[in-house]
Amino acid sequence: MKIMVISPHPDDETLGAGGTLLRYKSEGHQIYWLNITNVEGNGRWSKSFVEKRQRQIIAICEFYCFDKFIDLKYEPTGLDSVNRNELIEKIGKYFDEFQPEWIILPDGNDAHSDHKVVYECCMACSKVFRHPYIKRVTTMEILSETDFGKPDNPFVPNMFVDISDYIDKKLEALAIYDTEIRERPFPRNMDAVKALGTLRGGMAGCMYAEAFKIIKEIQ
Repeated sequence: MKIMVISPHPDDETLGAGGTLLRYKSEGHQIYWLNITNVEGNGRWSKSFVEKRQRQIIAICEFYCFDKFIDLKYEPTGLDSVNRNELIEKIGKYFDEFQPEWIILPDGNDAHSDHKVVYECCMACSKVFRHPYIKRVTTMEILSETDFGKPDNPFVPNMFVDISDYIDKKLEALAIYDTEIRERPFPRNMDAVKALGTLRGGMAGCMYAEAFKIIKEIQ
């Protein structure tokens, strides 16, 4: 199977699907990472932070052994002003190039506007008559975004992946993002990530799990 995770920002892929990516890679599947925004070249961040972020991305790519990494390098927190047709065209181009069977997206109800835009553009690219190779579309659960979404449309998972053998490696991957992971009570902390894995594992009948919402699946 070919799996592509689409992250609005670096770290979303690991928070939402890190254990799943590690498990499927170890089982011989191909994994791809399409990242949409990056601080590089935008002029709003210090040179030292930009350099550190690029080192983090390189380290994450090596950690997961992605079959391919694509970085569109749009400006973070600015996707709501980007030409949607342009973004849809770019995403669709990479869908066609790698033909993923399962795409993993941020949830459409996430608090961050970048997440909403990425979800909407990816959904526009997942129409079966244009991209018939896509057989499964799911959204992932991203701490500090999915749990802060509008309460009238909460994230209710209907798919779980057992990551009991990979929870420690997921936490290792998150440690690479030391600029994004902080101590409690900040929502992106190691204890919270492990606790969420425990909660979803209890729902799935295993020690640790990651939760997803199936938007579309074609058998």
